[in-house]
Amino acid sequence: MVVVMVGTLFFSSCNQNVNAQNNAPITISAKDFAKETKKQKGIQLLDVRTPEEYASGHIENADNIDFTNPMFEKNLQILDKNQPVYVYCLSGGRSAKAADRLSGLGFKKVYDIDGGMMKWRAANLPETKDNAGAANEMSIAQYESMIGENPVLLIDFYANWCEPCKRMKPYLDEIDRTMKDKVKVLRINVDKNKKLVKDLGVDALPVLMLYKDRSMVWKEQGFVPKEVVLEKLNN
Repeated sequence: MVVVMVGTLFFSSCNQNVNAQNNAPITISAKDFAKETKKQKGIQLLDVRTPEEYASGHIENADNIDFTNPMFEKNLQILDKNQPVYVYCLSGGRSAKAADRLSGLGFKKVYDIDGGMMKWRAANLPETKDNAGAANEMSIAQYESMIGENPVLLIDFYANWCEPCKRMKPYLDEIDRTMKDKVKVLRINVDKNKKLVKDLGVDALPVLMLYKDRSMVWKEQGFVPKEVVLEKLNN
């Protein structure tokens, strides 16, 4: 594992400078991060997703330290606390927590890449893959076929690590089981369908999409209560 250190990257925002002085994490967009890194040879870049997620696609030169691993803090010893460190995950939830942890551990300047790999991919920025994991991904043609074959289709874009997704799964499974004569529930794991997610412009989690007679009639981002979903289905 190689970490290359460079000097601090400077940004014009007064708020960012104040935050940096206060040792609080600074949020930076994927596009701004990519633009700034073109001017530098290397940085401390930390991917806090699981090794499986990292292997299927990551930002070049990023080191992988899984935030959910009990050894997370110990593994951070490879980093220099006095140099800037940039953190990302898939959509921003884990990286925000990791950035707070880094700041609490005394890292001087911590940058959280807003929206993580989902925003990175949505901006068509380059990534490196360690395997050919795309073989089993759903294609856009298969996706459109599902829409055409089901008069009422409820699609749930989720990830196994996403807390709101976990809370919604039981009632979505129940709807799929008890209302199968009226609606088809299709759950799409974004970690296993990166190209499809990018093509559809899904850049946050969870996302629900409701199609009726091949037309999207409803789309919602974030946690959605069961009652709201049932209301949309019955309209």
